[in-house]
Amino acid sequence: MDVKLLALAVLLSVALCMRPSQAKPISLVERCYCRTTVNNLPRSYIRELRFIHSPNCPFQVIAKLKNNKEVCVNPEIRWLQQYLKNAISKMKKSKQAST
Repeated sequence: MDVKLLALAVLLSVALCMRPSQAKPISLVERCYCRTTVNNLPRSYIRELRFIHSPNCPFQVIAKLKNNKEVCVNPEIRWLQQYLKNAISKMKKSKQAST
């Protein structure tokens, strides 16, 4: 048997036996969740907030509304900035109290 044909047969059999990769395509990995953001969302509409930060995307805030809809909120909104400052200072105080 020809060496090239044998090598090709081995490569094909190895390729067929390998499990498919669980990795996402590059186009999906680099895609950010929030493409557009809402600038005027009252706090009373929000049930919960989720924060996402990844190397490929800027800081993203996803709000789950009381009607179970999810929207991306602009992280520069004044009430959200104040909320984050209060949460950070609360965490610092609780760490200092436990130490």
